[in-house]
Amino acid sequence: MDQLRADDVIVIWKLDRLGRSLRDLVNLVNEIQTKGAGLKSLNDSIHTTTPHGNLTFYLFATLAEFERDMISERTKAGLAAARARGRKGGRPKGLSKATKDKAMIANTLYEQ
Repeated sequence: MDQLRADDVIVIWKLDRLGRSLRDLVNLVNEIQTKGAGLKSLNDSIHTTTPHGNLTFYLFATLAEFERDMISERTKAGLAAARARGRKGGRPKGLSKATKDKAMIANTLYEQ
């Protein structure tokens, strides 16, 4: 960003790879535009140096954040449904009996 000059264009593969949230994306694009440069996304057909491309950017950015929010919401709902069915998430606490036995055998062999 420090080396960005007027009329430069930053080329990215996909818009959702550029920032983690809509606020990050908008702030970054605003900073790019303040320096007189533009942004071009190859996969999303966005080029912020044109009014049409600028509008498309803001629409795609909003949709990308919406998609991330929906994925998060579905994940939370799935985890809650699994908990309601009695499933526990995460790794098991400690070692299983079979693994403890193998560890003791391995330790004994190591010490001998």
